[in-house]
Amino acid sequence: MHPEDIYAGIGQRALVTAVTVALPLLGATLLVGILISIFQAVTSIQEMTLTFIPKILVVAAVLYLFGPWMGQVLVAFSAELLGNLPAFIG
Repeated sequence: MHPEDIYAGIGQRALVTAVTVALPLLGATLLVGILISIFQAVTSIQEMTLTFIPKILVVAAVLYLFGPWMGQVLVAFSAELLGNLPAFIG
């Protein structure tokens, strides 16, 4: 296996891991943002700061719920990367 293939595989795995870890946060904030936008459109309340507090609360809740899983995914990726480090170098 060529070094370029190894490095491309590492990069691909890193991107997949980053997207996997970020997806719960991004999905939850997107959903809350859409719901608040619908609420603002229905009630004609155009307060720009209305979206920030609910999004912050949702991010905190998602981190509380999914934080351990996110940590496990990141630790597993790091352990795999560091465990295979001699193969990458030599």
